Amino acid sequence: MHQICAYRGMGDDNVISRLASMKALLGIVAGAGASYGIYKLVFGRVADGGNRRKSKSVTVQPGSLMAKVSGFKVVSKTDNLDAPADTESSDIHSKSTASLEPRHLTMLLSLLQSSPDSEERRKVLVTLGNAAAFTVNQNLLQECGGLHIIANFLSDPLPEIRVQTLNALNNLSMNICNQEQLKVYIPSVMQLIEMSPVNSDLQLAALRLLTNLSVTENHQHLMKSSITLLVSLLVVSNEDQQIHVLKLLVNLSSNPDLMDDIVQAQAPASLILLFDCCTSTTVLLRLLYFVGNLRAWRPSAQVAEALRRRQDSLYCVLLDGSSQLHCKLPLLLYHPDEEVKTQVARLLT
Repeated sequence: MHQICAYRGMGDDNVISRLASMKALLGIVAGAGASYGIYKLVFGRVADGGNRRKSKSVTVQPGSLMAKVSGFKVVSKTDNLDAPADTESSDIHSKSTASLEPRHLTMLLSLLQSSPDSEERRKVLVTLGNAAAFTVNQNLLQECGGLHIIANFLSDPLPEIRVQTLNALNNLSMNICNQEQLKVYIPSVMQLIEMSPVNSDLQLAALRLLTNLSVTENHQHLMKSSITLLVSLLVVSNEDQQIHVLKLLVNLSSNPDLMDDIVQAQAPASLILLFDCCTSTTVLLRLLYFVGNLRAWRPSAQVAEALRRRQDSLYCVLLDGSSQLHCKLPLLLYHPDEEVKTQVARLLT
């Protein structure tokens, strides 16, 4: 600039004019650059935040409904002052799953239906299952149509979603009034047991639900077609599952109206091997209760003769005079558990 002033002469005004124009142009360009930088600073964060939200399948924000009722570990407001508050659910910050209001459960059910993310659906089902452990929430979920919304996920393609669905329905089924609505899903639950891997979480969750639904005689008739499946599971399952199968069988065998169906069910001959001192005491006791219920049934001579012609029937395996159980029971009188010995003595008298 000093050089230009020093050599000002003919045509200098032209040069200065051009420099002034260039300076103005540079100012415009610089201003545009600054504007673009501000745009990136403001909107880039929004866009970037949106991308981050898309890249993470589940985001549990502090103060949100999921954070407050599901027990997930999240940063508290004192730890992260910039965390956005969920104004919709801020009034339940201190609520537990025992004291949710209908609108909170409605929000969870809506999220369950609308979320495209499987992990988020699983967590919502866990939350609803925890809430359903309380009678007040069992009633609220029934009143807002939640039972059928949750049960729709019995057909979800992911096993972990089906497991959490069964767990939630299991808690809901502890309410006798809810069982009237849940009975329509018994065939689907039975099918899940049949199609699932043995000893899987899915089978176990399904058995728990059916056990709750069988505590009264109201819906037991809907399970009679699966007696053969249940008896077969006894010889291939681990101890935990055997216990749940037997809980269900003991419930069903306490209903005299089902006895004809039970004794005609197909049973593996290896079932008799479970009546042994090596069998878990918990399993053995329930087996003895089951046999005790069966022996309370007295068939007519004609029915008994027809059953004897079916050598693979539960009647022949456990009840008929030719059953090997008659040889196994006396040996159990030497079992170390007093209750086992008491039940065996009753069966032998």
